[in-house]
Amino acid sequence: MAYYRAAASASQPSPARVGVLLVNLGTPDSPTYFAVQRYLRAFLGDRRVIDTPRLIWLPVLYGVVLPFRPLRTARNYRKIWMQEGSPLKVYSRRLAAKIDGELKSSLGDGVRVELAMTYGNPSIAAAVESLARQQVHKLLVLPLYPHYCSSTTGSVFDATTRVLQHWRWLPETRFINDYHDDAGFIAALSAQIEAHWQEVGTRSHLLFSYHGIPAVYVANGDPYQAQAETTTRLVAARLGLESGEWSHCYQSRFGSVVWLQPYTIDTLEALAKQGVRQLTVVSPSFAVDCLETLEEVAMEYRHRFLACGGEELRLVPGLNDADRHVRALTDKVLSALKGWI
Repeated sequence: MAYYRAAASASQPSPARVGVLLVNLGTPDSPTYFAVQRYLRAFLGDRRVIDTPRLIWLPVLYGVVLPFRPLRTARNYRKIWMQEGSPLKVYSRRLAAKIDGELKSSLGDGVRVELAMTYGNPSIAAAVESLARQQVHKLLVLPLYPHYCSSTTGSVFDATTRVLQHWRWLPETRFINDYHDDAGFIAALSAQIEAHWQEVGTRSHLLFSYHGIPAVYVANGDPYQAQAETTTRLVAARLGLESGEWSHCYQSRFGSVVWLQPYTIDTLEALAKQGVRQLTVVSPSFAVDCLETLEEVAMEYRHRFLACGGEELRLVPGLNDADRHVRALTDKVLSALKGWI
C-alpha cells in the first residue's frame, strides 16, 4: 500500500467546495463494558489527555484503570442512554445537521458539513475522507469546545493532522481554537440560563461548573482556566448578577494529582453550609449535554448537595441544538470562512 493516499483531486470537473468539520470528544458505541473500555483506552491513552511518562502511566492504565473503571462508567452511561444512542452523539448530530442547514441556506452547494469524534465514531478519518469525496478543497475545523484546552482542542488538531499527513494533496486548512468570549456564544448561554429560570419560576444561586484539568497544564501555559473565568464574568455581567449570586468551580477530577480548584464537590458543600438551599448549575465547557452534565451534575452532584442540607439542585440544559446555539456557531463559521467564499 502506498504511504500517501489519493484524496480530493484538483483535476476533478466538479466544483471545489469548502468543508466544515465539527469535532466533539467522543463516546462509547454502547453502554457496555467492552465498548466503554475501547473508548477509555483511546481517550486515556492520548498523551494530550494524560501527560504522564508512558513508563509510569501505561501500566496503571492497562493494569488498573481499564479492567475496572469501565464497570462504573458503563453503569453511569446506562442511566442517561437515549433511544437514539449516547446523548453526546445524539445532540452533536442534531447540532451539526442544523448548522449544515443554516450554512446551505446562506452559501448554497459550495459548503459541506461533517461531524466527527476525536475518540470513537464517527471518526475524524472517516469524516475527512467523506469531505474529500465531495470535492472539498478547503477545510475549516471547529472543535465543539468553547474554551481552548490542550487535552481537548489540541487533540482535535493532532488527530486531524494525523489523517492529513498521509494525503498526497492537502486541502487548505483553517482551525478555530476557541469561542469562549464570542458575543453570540455568551448571548446564547445567558439566554439559556434566563429561559431555565423562567421555566422553574425563580432565580437561585448560579454555579458555573467547568470540566477540570490538572493544574500543572495551566502552569505550563494552557489558557483554559483564564478563558473559563472570562466566560463566567461575561455571563454573570450579562445576567446582572452580583458577586455573591454566583460561584465558579471545576468538576470531573480524575486521579490523584491536583486539578484546577475550587472543586465542584467542595463548592457544593460550602454553599450548603452557608445556607444556600436552591442551586442552579450550568456547565459552559460542554457544547452539548453528556455524561458529565446529565449524570455527574444532575444526579451525583444533586444527591451530594441534598445530603449536605440543600433542598434543590437544577441543571441548566446544555445549549445542544437550540436555535440560539446554532446561530452563534453558524456565525462563527461564516466569519472564519471569509475570503474562501
